[in-house]
Amino acid sequence: MRLLIVESPSKAKTIEKYLGKDYRVVASVGHIRDLPKSNKVAIDVAGGFIPHYEVVKGKENIIADIKKLAKKADEVLLATDPDREGEAIAWHIKEAVGLKNPKRIVFHEITKEAVEEAIKHPRKIDEDLKEAQEARRVLDRLVGYDLSGLIWKKVRYGLSAGRVQSPALRIIMEREREIRAFNPVTFWTINALLQDNKKNELNFACSEEPTDKKEVDRILAEGKKGSWKVTDIKETEVSRAPKAPFITSTLQQTASSRLGFAPSRTMQVAQRLYEAGHITYMRTDSTNLGVQAKAEIKRVIEKNYGATYFEAHSFAKKSKNAQEAHEAIRPTHMDTEIAGGNDEQKKLYRLIWQRTIASQMRDAKVMRTKVVSNISGPSVPDFWLNGSRILFDGWTKADPAAQGEDVILPQIKVGDDLKLLAMGSEEKQTEPPARYSEAGLIKELEKRGIGRPSTYASIIKTLDERGYVEKIQKALHPTDTGEVVSTFLEGNFENYISDSFTADMENKLDDIAGGKHTYKKVLTDFYGPFQKDVKAKDKIEKITNLGKGPDGVLCPICNGEMIIKLGKGGKFLSCAKFPDCNGARTIEGKALEGPKDTGRPCPKCNKGNLVTREGKFGMFTACARFPKCKYIEKDPEQEKANSTGIQCPVCKTGYMAERRGRFGVFYSCQNYPDCKYAIKAKPTGNICKMCGSLMMEGTKTIPERCSDKACPNHNPHKLNKPE
Repeated sequence: MRLLIVESPSKAKTIEKYLGKDYRVVASVGHIRDLPKSNKVAIDVAGGFIPHYEVVKGKENIIADIKKLAKKADEVLLATDPDREGEAIAWHIKEAVGLKNPKRIVFHEITKEAVEEAIKHPRKIDEDLKEAQEARRVLDRLVGYDLSGLIWKKVRYGLSAGRVQSPALRIIMEREREIRAFNPVTFWTINALLQDNKKNELNFACSEEPTDKKEVDRILAEGKKGSWKVTDIKETEVSRAPKAPFITSTLQQTASSRLGFAPSRTMQVAQRLYEAGHITYMRTDSTNLGVQAKAEIKRVIEKNYGATYFEAHSFAKKSKNAQEAHEAIRPTHMDTEIAGGNDEQKKLYRLIWQRTIASQMRDAKVMRTKVVSNISGPSVPDFWLNGSRILFDGWTKADPAAQGEDVILPQIKVGDDLKLLAMGSEEKQTEPPARYSEAGLIKELEKRGIGRPSTYASIIKTLDERGYVEKIQKALHPTDTGEVVSTFLEGNFENYISDSFTADMENKLDDIAGGKHTYKKVLTDFYGPFQKDVKAKDKIEKITNLGKGPDGVLCPICNGEMIIKLGKGGKFLSCAKFPDCNGARTIEGKALEGPKDTGRPCPKCNKGNLVTREGKFGMFTACARFPKCKYIEKDPEQEKANSTGIQCPVCKTGYMAERRGRFGVFYSCQNYPDCKYAIKAKPTGNICKMCGSLMMEGTKTIPERCSDKACPNHNPHKLNKPE
């Protein structure tokens, strides 16, 4: 028996169908080891940046099962994903299970042919690829831990920074500052509705957009009394070349604009398609297509559209370091439809199929026509009318959404008289540069060399989860918190969040993967100077004052001046005399009620009185010395009503109770903050047999699941049901 190990249960099921009885295919269910949360024990910096890994909670049983199977196997094959992360996972499996001579195989599509071919060419685990991924993980941990700790001290507890997320946030903030500094310019558009000798109404636009109202009035006056003629007709044949097959970034961008998918959603759906064997590996920055794939594409084009539509194309590498995979994202077989799969999977597959087929088709030919008209007599700018018609649809036959519409103009010729029906102008203002959409930010990150295919979606997801940006009508707007964090980092760590530094570090990680740099040297060269800079900034004052409040807006209590501060809900106005005066207003100027003294001493610290405060979910009573004392008075009746009657598995003295937070309802121990155990859904009272955590309510298809995210029982459908 030969044992083949992959990451995903659905991937395992797909491969097992191809290999027969001599193989046993099992899944590690993602990462089985990771760095511990505490940085003190995670990385031995002095010893040479040695990472100390621990088994992910809930994976103990998976490791034990793999060990049993490995002892019985004649050969063990590690078939994790064909990138650095996949190489690292394969190495972790080897180390955690204690495999002596496992073989590594790689395939970029999950088809019978690709898997069987990969098995014929096994190799050892690539230590350079593993170390490149390890360096990225350690580097991100060191930067994030040190910068986040400083931000906690100097800005606000609970905030974070990162090696790649912070440059992305800086880019968003730079655009926001451009928008704020933008001074609009007023201009006018002028249109003339003209009629040809066949009574066709044609709407001509002035070729100039004047900024002087007097010039606008002059053009209108001359145009209304002048005689109009066709003065020129220009026809230009234009070729539209097909686009390259999808790479990770272009797939995310196109799926965002055409399907409305967030980048993280696109990658989730693409992962399902890959694991089911429908597409090649979806984390790639190569635009190459294999010889066999091109032959199949040619066959499909000639069969569906005719031989005249086929034309072979090769595309330049999108990135100078394109190396994550050997091919672009394409269907494994060029069928137009897939069996099974949900609606999202079918839409994304169709998009990939269209781009792949179109990439090997002839250019589309378009005739663009410009009709120029003017008046005889006084000089006014030309008026233009544009039209176009498709001469040959070419590659757009396979990708109709990219075709555009014909704008057919009537048959007119130079010298024809035109009759003026109406003429008018519209006042407009120049627009500031647009905010980035998710697709636009990915394009910008790729252009600047920030991040890699596997990180684009996670960068945007992290910014959203941290509350640094919010999406409004597809545009990414920085929040108050995001602005403050970015401003702090730009002012104190400009070098470390610059484009050049971030892109250079990505290149060094690529060099580790290629064997040109060593893990220890790259980390040593970076971390020594970085750590000194972080320690030097520890002396700067805490950023509590974000500037003077608006003129004329005074404290609602003492009528004194106000300053802008950052709170958990964003910016607000605080009395400049705080803490002597608790006066506060919203950033718009509305007065906020401060805490009201109950006159009762705090039973926990005996140093301050209890006060009533207004929170997101209503009034509550707490110690006036918060955050030094975090006592919160609990309403016995409310606690009784909220209790589930299920004992907390951590402290064993409290009971799990329903709570409401910023993300909705959750369940936590009644002994909070002394016990901080919490889960997302209502506990059922049962205990998980795999990891010992509480079981909680699930969905209609999965009525009960483990509350621990790391446990395979958290998503039991991955183990028990086909995707």
